[in-house]
Amino acid sequence: MSKRTQSSACASFHASQYSRRAMLRVGGMGMLGLTLPKIIQAATAGASGGGASSPGKLKPFTPLTPITPRAKSVIFLYQFGGPSHLDMFDMKPDAPEAIRGPYKPIKSAADGILVSEKLPRTAKIMDKVTLIRSMTHTMKNHNSASYYALTGHAPPVDDIRLKDTPDLFPSYGSVVDALAPSAGDMPTSIAYPYYIRDGSITPGQRASFLGKVHDPFFFTQDPAGEHFKLPELSLPAGVDIGRLEERRELQKLVDRQSRLMDNPSAAGIDAYYDRVISMLNSPRLRKAFDLSAEPAAIRDAYGRHTYGQSCLLARRLVEAGAKFVTVYFSDGIGGQSTTAGGWDTHGFNDTRMFPIVEKRHLPITEETLPTLLTDLDNRGLLDETLVVWMGEFGRTPKINANISRDHWPQCYTTLLAGGGVKRGYVHGASDKNGMFPADAPVKPDDLAATMYYLLGIDPFAEVRDLGNRPIHISSGKPVMGVIS
Repeated sequence: MSKRTQSSACASFHASQYSRRAMLRVGGMGMLGLTLPKIIQAATAGASGGGASSPGKLKPFTPLTPITPRAKSVIFLYQFGGPSHLDMFDMKPDAPEAIRGPYKPIKSAADGILVSEKLPRTAKIMDKVTLIRSMTHTMKNHNSASYYALTGHAPPVDDIRLKDTPDLFPSYGSVVDALAPSAGDMPTSIAYPYYIRDGSITPGQRASFLGKVHDPFFFTQDPAGEHFKLPELSLPAGVDIGRLEERRELQKLVDRQSRLMDNPSAAGIDAYYDRVISMLNSPRLRKAFDLSAEPAAIRDAYGRHTYGQSCLLARRLVEAGAKFVTVYFSDGIGGQSTTAGGWDTHGFNDTRMFPIVEKRHLPITEETLPTLLTDLDNRGLLDETLVVWMGEFGRTPKINANISRDHWPQCYTTLLAGGGVKRGYVHGASDKNGMFPADAPVKPDDLAATMYYLLGIDPFAEVRDLGNRPIHISSGKPVMGVIS
């Protein structure tokens, strides 16, 4: 066994399994009047079939070679559907008309970096960011490409029907929770306000084989709602927190309701109760979720819409100690979305892409992204908070017959800011038409390794899959060129 394998062994564990039906029986908790599935929705919502549960708490991972963390936390802004790199951050004004698109480039605060004329406020903060213009892979379907983007591991197939199953890799936040969890009562990983899906739930949003105890704390309430609150963090009338802290009584209740305690596969459920009690008894967590404490001017600046208030909440959560906050721009793609719709706007219902993104997507980005980065910087948080803005792929250089752009994973752009990355910097380059990387290609595997590295986690750390086989959390290499 290699030294690295020996050192990584402390991060390895074997996850036991239990059924969703069993978890729901435990979740009833009718005698306490407390609905556990609401408190830890990520444990049950949308699950299909069995899952895994960690048998106990993990020790923090110690890499073979110590890595100095550059970032204390990550805000992962996931732009589901695929933004067009050619119409935002990698414009090609000298390309033919059928490629360059309708927008003109403008200068930004960073020398040599041009952005779309539709993003004048964003142009003013480009001196705070790094653009990776050479992201590349080959997955053309939303579910498979998103799984790749959300885990840093290529899917087994490029298929829209790719399902969320326990043998696929976990989300970034779940890996962070398993190897370098937050101290105290703040959840390590928080995700909201949607489960994203293209037909079925897109894989890569949960803990998978790491065990459900490492699922992100997930909720679907709208942070822009007038009375936004989390009922998950509230006790029913007449239920005292002290009563919940009596672990033996809880175990007896579980035993009476479901008889699971005779089954060793239920061992991981105790961790759920510990987590619930910690959250219910946490003034710091309650305070972080209280958006009404923010000045009206700040809330207005972020935008009084779901995405804007979600980004503001992300700032409050990392300020309170959360390590990995994932904000999903949308729950679904294009015109098929049940709510607002993501970036997949190429020809739904005979509509054209450019009027849609010009009316909705670009204005929301223009309002929210510069506000978040400026707010973090003004509060002294940007240097310790890595912000990642990305989708699962870019858009075809050639405009199609519907005056739209189709899926294009071969080359696209990701934006990074803070957390130890360079400011006003461009890494890699696309070719003259934005079709393929011309320099320094970066795969999602490498971006994943970079995020872990900046958080002080060894990208070569090992965990155990469902077959108890050791596997690395990343198969890529940190992109050292973007690190300051």
